[in-house]
Amino acid sequence: MRLVQFSLVAGALAAAVAFAGVGRPDTARGSAPDTRSVTVTGTASVQAVPNRAGFFVGVSSNAATAQAALAANATKAARIVQALRSGGVDKADLQTQDASVGPRWNEDGEQDGFTAHSSVQVHVQDVRAAGRLIDAAVAAGASETSGPSFERGDRDVLYRSALKQAFDDARLKAATLAGEAGASLGRVLRIEESPASPEPVPFEMRALSDTPTPVEPGKQEVQATVTVSFSLA
Repeated sequence: MRLVQFSLVAGALAAAVAFAGVGRPDTARGSAPDTRSVTVTGTASVQAVPNRAGFFVGVSSNAATAQAALAANATKAARIVQALRSGGVDKADLQTQDASVGPRWNEDGEQDGFTAHSSVQVHVQDVRAAGRLIDAAVAAGASETSGPSFERGDRDVLYRSALKQAFDDARLKAATLAGEAGASLGRVLRIEESPASPEPVPFEMRALSDTPTPVEPGKQEVQATVTVSFSLA
């Protein structure tokens, strides 16, 4: 009889445990509510006057044979390079972009000797010297020029400054939206950077005259854009 009574008591306890969770809310299962957040995009730009410049100079030569055309053009190119070096351009700032030779054709479609061509890219560390160096290259025999392009030597520093301002812009936008929603801004959940290129600077190359070729660098704008997600409290 005692064994039967013990079995009945054990069964009653098991049933009580089995039904103990009936009627309790789902959160008792350990699930967490979704985190509220706001995502915004911040932008900023920093302007600065470019302090470096770059341009291309080239020269070509015609001759009856390819070897003669190359030799004549090499002599011309050497004079141009020497003029640039004498003007203060370091050897490391000169880079050959083209050295080629090919057949030359007359108006009747017949081969009429060969044409050799070469061009050099010039990096100018001081933008103020760009016009003077262009003049020196042309005076030394350069028959073509293109550029210049402009840049800042400290562009990375300028970009980081713009990046910080872009984040501040994003935070301000997020705080405004959070206030409108009756919430407060929480921690940063995610940051995405959108790389940007400097704005191009227009330039009009003028013909060589008695006065130095004018080179106006204008201003260059470095932009930064970030997308930031904040939690809301």
